[in-house]
Amino acid sequence: MSLSAESHLNKKVFVSASAIIIALLLYTAALPKQAQSLFTLIQSSIIDNGSWFYVLTVAFIFFFVIFLGFSRYGDIRLGPDHATPDYSMLTWLSMLFAAGMGIGLMFFGVAEPLMHYLSPPTADVGTVAAVQEAMKMTFFHWGLHAWAIYAIVALVLAYFSYRHNLPLTLRSALYPLIGERIYKWPGHLVDVFAVVSTVFGVATSLGLGASQVNAGFGYLFGIDVSTTNQIIIMTGIIGLAIISVATGLDKGIKILSETNMMLAVILLVLVFVLGPTVFLLQAYLQNIGDYLADIVHNTFNLFAYKKTGWIGGWTIFYWGWWLAWAPFVGLFIARISRGRTIREFIVGVMLIPTVFTLFWMTIFGNSAIDLVHNQGIVELGEMVSKDSSVALFVFLENFPLSTLLSFFSVLMIVIFFVTSCDSGAMVVDMLCSHGSNNTPLWQRVYWAVGIGLVAAILLLAGGLNALQTMTIASALPFSIVLLLAIVGLIKALRIEAFKQESQLISAVPYASNTNNTSNDSWQSRLQNIVDYPNKTNVNKFISLTVVPAFESVAEELQKNQINVVVSYDNDLSLVVDHGEEQEFVYRVLARKHSQPDFVVEIDEDEDEQSYYRAEVHLGEGGQDYDIMGWSKTAVINNIIDQYHKHLHFLHLLR
Repeated sequence: MSLSAESHLNKKVFVSASAIIIALLLYTAALPKQAQSLFTLIQSSIIDNGSWFYVLTVAFIFFFVIFLGFSRYGDIRLGPDHATPDYSMLTWLSMLFAAGMGIGLMFFGVAEPLMHYLSPPTADVGTVAAVQEAMKMTFFHWGLHAWAIYAIVALVLAYFSYRHNLPLTLRSALYPLIGERIYKWPGHLVDVFAVVSTVFGVATSLGLGASQVNAGFGYLFGIDVSTTNQIIIMTGIIGLAIISVATGLDKGIKILSETNMMLAVILLVLVFVLGPTVFLLQAYLQNIGDYLADIVHNTFNLFAYKKTGWIGGWTIFYWGWWLAWAPFVGLFIARISRGRTIREFIVGVMLIPTVFTLFWMTIFGNSAIDLVHNQGIVELGEMVSKDSSVALFVFLENFPLSTLLSFFSVLMIVIFFVTSCDSGAMVVDMLCSHGSNNTPLWQRVYWAVGIGLVAAILLLAGGLNALQTMTIASALPFSIVLLLAIVGLIKALRIEAFKQESQLISAVPYASNTNNTSNDSWQSRLQNIVDYPNKTNVNKFISLTVVPAFESVAEELQKNQINVVVSYDNDLSLVVDHGEEQEFVYRVLARKHSQPDFVVEIDEDEDEQSYYRAEVHLGEGGQDYDIMGWSKTAVINNIIDQYHKHLHFLHLLR
């Protein structure tokens, strides 16, 4: 299941996606009133007729991701068995958090809980029940379900890319279902859907960010809040995003993400300390309890027996928003998650950000509701109902150092804005470039500018309502693709389980021979164990012992009409071809390791802190054992043992 992909621009995806986006924008710009009417019709039609599909899709994803985390598949690594994570846990969490929730938390942290409190779906307005329901529904929209959607998309992409060497694009998830056709029109169509969905999803976030930055500048500097100013702000942000995207993932995006995570923690702590601290701790624990107690009920609640527009304006919008953002955030998370196990990945992506997100919503949401419900500051509720983009700044007016906190918040929103735009441009570019991240600068700039234009034109055409409608609509085709991708993942993981089972059919690798030759004596074996050879000696062993062993096995297999190739390029490998079934790969690599402290004899020509091992790597990665000093017969026996396991794995698949 390993196929190579071109690294240059995929013109079919690039041109098709660009054409669809441009056609929608031309229609919106040329006929704004008609476009607005059409947007309203599309949104109402989806909510009336398709809300059950969104709810069912998100519910299935949520429970499936939890199952994966607890299942035997959790030990499978996103990459070869010997792979290690590319980024530290803190850097990893900072990057995925900034891409996944950033602007939304700043925009809705105060606004959503207050809006639910002022207009609860079922409770009476102004009551304690309304307060509890407001926080419960906020937690529901921003909790485990959202991160489950991100997690499944990222998991699908990372698994097929790093475990099976397929392109880091959504099409690869369909390989178990359609095979090599992922490189033909079905695969192109999937990536086009992903590009369009990502562009409109990120554009929605940019529209929210622009309106909130404008509100912040209006509060701090008296700048008018208008669509024109929002587009000017957006232009400046796009310029910063272009600079960031030009520096790449490990510089601009990484630095901005870590900076914003630090700023978010500082702002959170300041509001927590300056606000009703003890009450907020109590509320956080109770909010979590209420959320978990009703999570199944809310997951499937469509208000079928109480017709209301609330679910369309909130739950369905959020499910559409998370689904539309999923290709972007999912591919970005996959890009930074190589080397982690599935269980570690799910815990990291789903649980840790959720805990922080819900704490954020408690600190800002409960504090805001407390000001209105208990302290009688009704002006806050009135301002939020009038313009949700000013909610955060009106809220901060009630704290000491309010101007400083507001300036701090605007700075965070701008950085979140930039990270969303540059990350989105990078992801869309990868979707249009066979999953390659090493692309010409003009492609990343093209998509950064393109996302900004989409947001600007939709703001001019219909404001945030147009952006919201396009988000919900673009999520519909992607959700169908995602369900098919999950089927492909299940099939691939089932094969992976068979492979692991096949590895259990025999004992540890042979390290000796039945003949008591000097090369296989116990003294020789002990010497090999305590010896820490240099690179020259390991390469000499591979050349004089392993290569003849490979050639002997290959010669014997060829006598049985089995196609086998010994490759000497880069790494020494023996590959046995089984036609349509998975090939057998056995490699021996010279790998560098740090020497233990008790080693006293050091070769002066080598690095004093390292030694080398002749390690066995199979198709799925390193097996973490050393064959340095083994006899030719012992190496042959080990090859045969691993080949036997592989044949048993193929038997289990049939």
